[in-house]
Amino acid sequence: MSSRVGIGYDCHRLVEGRPLIIALTRVPFERGPEGHSDGDVVAHALTDALLGAAALGDIGRHFPNNDPRWKGADSRVFLEHTIHLLSEAGYRPLNVDAVVILETPKLSPYIDSMRAALAAALRLPLEAVSLKAKTAEGMGPVGEGQSIECHAVATVG
Repeated sequence: MSSRVGIGYDCHRLVEGRPLIIALTRVPFERGPEGHSDGDVVAHALTDALLGAAALGDIGRHFPNNDPRWKGADSRVFLEHTIHLLSEAGYRPLNVDAVVILETPKLSPYIDSMRAALAAALRLPLEAVSLKAKTAEGMGPVGEGQSIECHAVATVG
């Protein structure tokens, strides 16, 4: 089977009293993503990118935010189940790339551990997982520190 590409996107409002989980990694910060699950924008965007590459729907179809099973869920479960769905459809991840957009905190100290956590969950070698962090240069809700976003792409074969 030939390779296929999917894209994914996620965003969450940042609120007090929630842990900041990014790419399966807890980052020390006073606010975290508002959401039904743990609100991990990287895991959610990658889940959508992988599902999209195999034309298997989206994260909301497989993990609806009105289902109590997913309340507070670790997004690692979403990625691992998506790998299972890909396998059933005759695919496997080949590589992923994501950019997370967040004004603060700075993520550079965590990028290596985030990549390693994603690689383990996706059963990929580290060199097949790319993750970058950007700011919004003070513009819009992300730039004002009100939210976090992620854009992702995945190749499956």
